[in-house]
Amino acid sequence: MTMSDFLELLAADVADSSAPGIAATNRVRTVLFECLFNHLADERVESLFTILGFEHDFDCYAIAGYPARSAARTAKEIEKIVADFGGVCLTAKRPIGNSTAVVALIRPVGAATPEIICNTIAPSFAADRPIALGPQRTGADGAMRSIQATLYCLQAAPALAATVQPLPRPLRTDDALPERALIGDADARDELVRVVYGSLTAAGPDDPTLLTVSTFLKFGGSLETTAKELNVHPNTIRYRLKRAAESTGWDATDPREAYVLITAIALGRVAEA
Repeated sequence: MTMSDFLELLAADVADSSAPGIAATNRVRTVLFECLFNHLADERVESLFTILGFEHDFDCYAIAGYPARSAARTAKEIEKIVADFGGVCLTAKRPIGNSTAVVALIRPVGAATPEIICNTIAPSFAADRPIALGPQRTGADGAMRSIQATLYCLQAAPALAATVQPLPRPLRTDDALPERALIGDADARDELVRVVYGSLTAAGPDDPTLLTVSTFLKFGGSLETTAKELNVHPNTIRYRLKRAAESTGWDATDPREAYVLITAIALGRVAEA
């Protein structure tokens, strides 16, 4: 039976029940997360969200991490904390390698920002392992993408930890863009190509921004060598790099951010080939 068949059966099951109760609600939640974990976010998934109290154009964000104790206890603690803030939270378990992560999908309410919620629920997660905070998005498709970003972020964290110490807590999904792209996250790859590489090439082929940044990175961040290669003054290189940092959000003079730019340029050139 395919996921599509299962969704049809579940929809019929819920529609036939005048009082679904806890068991049926839990089935809906389980199937909903299986859909989101498997990149499904069609109108049937939107219907599952509606059953669980998430309206069509709801805002949401995901948080994922490894439980401090049991996954069930961590999920229960997170749901209570979010409810105390006046928000709505759905949780699920998801295997990652040899571990089990707890994923929370949260509909924000009031002044409690994602950072406040994340810091408040942090003690429910293992202190020596990463917590991933996903972007705030809208609707079923946005929920799926925020969840996927956090899961890829947790998978990418060991590689990121080799170059970034200590890891930010929480770890924002944008912090691991290159690593996420390298392990198959299509959204991370798209952001690197469309947003980062796109910013470097937005002014057209005659604009020197891409050439300057790529040359600077090629020569290991040497202003003098880059200036000599491009036959301009080092101050011109400084100005162009500053402008590139403002447009892309990533600074080529910072080693970690330079790696983001290197990855974006490589992926962008592959996409254009």
